[in-house]
Amino acid sequence: MGDIWSWERAWEVLPELLRGLVVTIEATVVGMVIASILGLFIALAMRAPTRWVRVPLKFVVDFIRMTPLLVQLVFVYLLSPPWVPGLVIGFIVLGVHYATYMSEVYRAGIEAVPRGQWEAATALNMARGRTWRAVILPQAIRNTLPGLGNYAISMFKETPFLFAISVVEMYTAAQQYGAGTFSYIEALTMVGLLFLAVSYPTSLLVRRMEIRLA
Repeated sequence: MGDIWSWERAWEVLPELLRGLVVTIEATVVGMVIASILGLFIALAMRAPTRWVRVPLKFVVDFIRMTPLLVQLVFVYLLSPPWVPGLVIGFIVLGVHYATYMSEVYRAGIEAVPRGQWEAATALNMARGRTWRAVILPQAIRNTLPGLGNYAISMFKETPFLFAISVVEMYTAAQQYGAGTFSYIEALTMVGLLFLAVSYPTSLLVRRMEIRLA
C-alpha cells in the first residue's frame, strides 16, 4: 500500500488543488451567470415572429451544441489576442456553450406557464413587455431552477477541459504535481474527492428543489 498510496503526498498536493478548486468554482460561477442571462435572451429571441431572426439563431445554437466544448475552447483561444487571459476565454466559452442548452430549459419553462396567465394579462390590458416582466418570466424562471442547477453541476464537472487553454484548475494542478513528483495517484484521487465534495451536496440541493417545486 505504501508504494501505491502515500498520505504524505496526498496532503502535500492538497494546497495546490485547493487553489485550483478556487479557479474551478470561479469558472463555474461566472460561466453560469453568462449562460443564464444569454440563455434567456436566446429563448426569447427564438420566439421572435420573424424568420430572419429565428433561422440564423437556430443554426448558431445547433452548431454550438453539436461541436465539442474542448474544440470550442481551443479554437477561441487560438483566435484571441495574446493579452486575453485563458480564464476569461474559459468564462466566455463555457457561458456561451451552456447558454444554448439553458435556452431550451427556459423555453420549456415559458411554455409551461398556463395559457390563462396570458389571457388574464390581456384582459387587464397589460402591455406586452410588462406581461413578460411581471407575469410570465417570474413563473417560467421558477420552473427552470432545477434544470439550471443540473447544468451548473455539469459545467463544474467539465472545467477540467480548461487545461487545453493553459488555465490551472484542479485537474491541471494535479497533472503538474504528478509530472514533478512522478506520483499521480494521490493527486488525481484528491481531485476526484474534491469534485465529489462539491457536486454531491449541490445535487442533493437541486433534487430537493425539484421536489419542492413539483
